[in-house]
Amino acid sequence: MERTVIIDALKRTDFGSKINVRGWVRSRRGNKNVSFIALNDGSTIKNIQIVVDLANFSEEQLKPVTTGSCISATGTLVESQGAGQSVEIQLTELEVYGTADPEKYPLQKKGLSMEYLRTIAHLRPRTNTFGAVFRIRHNMAMAIHTYFHEHGYFYFHTPLITASDCEGAGQMFQVTTKNLYNLKYDENGKIDYSDDFFGKQTSLTVSGQLEGELAAMALGKIYTFGPTFRAENSNTPRHLAEFWMIEPEVAFIQKDELMDLEEDFIKYCVRWALANCKDDLEFLNQFVDKGLIARLESVVNTEFVRLTYTEGVNILQEAVKHGRKFEFPCEWGDDLASEHERFLVEEHFGKPVIMTDYPKDIKAFYMKINEDDKTVQGTDVLFPQIGEIIGGSVREESLDKLNAEIARRQIPMKDMWWYLDTRRFGAAPHAGFGLGFERLMLFVTGMQNIRDVIPFPRTPKTAEF
Repeated sequence: MERTVIIDALKRTDFGSKINVRGWVRSRRGNKNVSFIALNDGSTIKNIQIVVDLANFSEEQLKPVTTGSCISATGTLVESQGAGQSVEIQLTELEVYGTADPEKYPLQKKGLSMEYLRTIAHLRPRTNTFGAVFRIRHNMAMAIHTYFHEHGYFYFHTPLITASDCEGAGQMFQVTTKNLYNLKYDENGKIDYSDDFFGKQTSLTVSGQLEGELAAMALGKIYTFGPTFRAENSNTPRHLAEFWMIEPEVAFIQKDELMDLEEDFIKYCVRWALANCKDDLEFLNQFVDKGLIARLESVVNTEFVRLTYTEGVNILQEAVKHGRKFEFPCEWGDDLASEHERFLVEEHFGKPVIMTDYPKDIKAFYMKINEDDKTVQGTDVLFPQIGEIIGGSVREESLDKLNAEIARRQIPMKDMWWYLDTRRFGAAPHAGFGLGFERLMLFVTGMQNIRDVIPFPRTPKTAEF
């Protein structure tokens, strides 16, 4: 018989008809006359109840139906008598696909810690929490592609293996086929890469931005959405070594239009979650973060504050004068810490902030320098509970100014001649931003640790599964 997925089965009203569902047993309880099986197939956070009349099924038949086992259940769809569900199935045929030894199956107990579940990341999608998180993750990916498609952007695939470093050396994972036990060196004592696969030193990308800029110089507006890699030794709840980035790059827009894009895009994603992930968000709101849905709705229904870095620092210094204590200093020229960003967003304004015009020395070489020659046209979006969720800027289109900044910072550009060509041949004003997908996921799910919004987290000393 054809299978009905549980999300559809729960909506059906053709009571009395025969139905087949398949999935994993969440629980089985009952008395000497009747047994109740809660079945879930991942299509929804809700289980369907299978009612087993013990007059029709022997103990031997039901013995393998334990928590975690996989079954096919065929029966009659009936209106439910119990609270919590509108339909249930009266079982007529049972097939057990796979058993789960009750002594060994690790998802028996309630209230397992997030830390423990990371050690069994191959099984944690079967829990309510992670089922919800990963369904929302899918929906956020769909929202991102839909937004850009509807706004005329082209999805552009930038390389994962690269010989250039977008953000500054020292935090890249090297890619090599060389025998690390028998390395060749040149006359200067440096490793000779001539016999490596690509004939030069290559690494995993930290960002698709530079290649994205090239595409915007031909296609007008593009976005990338793919994995990026940072070899930072950061053991924080907000850092991963492998994460996903969304990076639009747009020709012919200025700073104000970039801020409009950042705000419109992120509101669209949050609205999509509220519209398409209702059951999962209600579960997370109840069990993970009581203020989640209210916070999501407040972001959609508010205008973001637009604030210069200098104004932000002044507000923070005023707060310090009035007794507010911060762990890190906040003098003009310092890179703001997460605690500073969250103070501005959560305590001072009570809404998201787009911060602009940062000191040039704390930002990347490609940002457009303002006329004061001290600040750049950066546009970072700061969110409650997260801090920075988007990092964006207008890009410097003048070859002379870009070259001067590269020389001042002593950035080796021998492998990036192609990037400078975009300023040499038909340069255009352009701007873009980067959004860490997992940061967005933290915000939308209310989860506290970035390791819990990606299926298999990659962090220092951890590459399990």
